[in-house]
Amino acid sequence: MIEHLETERVGEVMAGTMNNSESRQRLRDLGVTIGHIPPGPHNAITDVKGVRVGHTTLISGEGPLLVGDGPVRTGVTVIVPHEGDIGAEPLFAGSHVLNGNGEMTGLLWVKESGMLTSPIAITNTHSVGVVRDALIAYEVQRTQRLELGWSLPVVAETYDGWLNDINGMHVKPEHVWAALDAAAAGPVDEGCVGGGTGMICHEFKGGIGTSSRVLPESNGGWTVGVLVQANYGARHLLRIDGVPVGELIPCSEVPGFRGERKRLERREPGDGSIIIVVATDAPLLPHQCERLAQRATIGLARVGGIGANSSGDIFLAFATGNRGLPGAEEKTAEIASCRMIANDRMTPLFEACAEATEEAILNALCMATTTTGIDGRTMHALPLDALREICAS
Repeated sequence: MIEHLETERVGEVMAGTMNNSESRQRLRDLGVTIGHIPPGPHNAITDVKGVRVGHTTLISGEGPLLVGDGPVRTGVTVIVPHEGDIGAEPLFAGSHVLNGNGEMTGLLWVKESGMLTSPIAITNTHSVGVVRDALIAYEVQRTQRLELGWSLPVVAETYDGWLNDINGMHVKPEHVWAALDAAAAGPVDEGCVGGGTGMICHEFKGGIGTSSRVLPESNGGWTVGVLVQANYGARHLLRIDGVPVGELIPCSEVPGFRGERKRLERREPGDGSIIIVVATDAPLLPHQCERLAQRATIGLARVGGIGANSSGDIFLAFATGNRGLPGAEEKTAEIASCRMIANDRMTPLFEACAEATEEAILNALCMATTTTGIDGRTMHALPLDALREICAS
């Protein structure tokens, strides 16, 4: 049995490696409001009742890359879809792929069955395998369902190899278990945490971001929550509430950025990917979850995502509004009863998904801190003072 490990920042955080002295704020705290639908109490995916999020963040070392030793700037983020055993009580789900240069395991079975049967984990590209295996081990050992016959866990990735020793395979099974054990409702840590630790967004530091929307009772009162791992995009395409922020913040306004310009140009602008997970408490059928997942594309486009050739833009939506669906091991239930929203009442959910996706990406940018990784490469955070000035004008 894998030993328990508390979720933490593993390893010493070296001076200058993660500039946590920066005062970071979420987008709304800067006075910028996206859309018209109000957020939930935490403005997070956890506003959908039963949804929990946990992170394990791995940060250690500095200086030249030594494969296997570091520097390490990576981790894993998990989303637990409800308070029960998702393997024994699955949820309806659907997916959408904008551009397929990426990976989300288990997606074929989600599409075939219309069901989500595992927690969702997000990590770096080369750690997908170990995270997938750890989810199976956790399911067997911690849920005590030792009769488990099969499992196809959902694990997604984006590439953090520009800042992190990605070939060092630093994410271990105990890190996945720690994130699962620490998964909680309420506020969600954002920015350089979990799977987002080493990620880059629109040529600024990126990472994990989340947001939510609550529809008025006249439209059902449903909640839509979104969590993203943002690691995509060219700087000149960045838009915040329609303002071309990427073009309006010159390199001279990003401390230390000018000296990094040559180093940064070794990356092709737009390299990377984004994973978007959408949750709702609305009673949706699988085809409706797929339709909802597609609308994450709208929020991504508003920020400046274009689905570049090198980008893995993969979206998954699940709905908690139908509970008690039979699991993979269920042998007795021949007929399952479920509910659905009428298709002509889906539009408000689409709008909520687009708004929450847009804000989740921007929260990832606003909460991320300047990070130095392998070979002294530095990815600077979006300068919030300049952002305030631009958005106030």
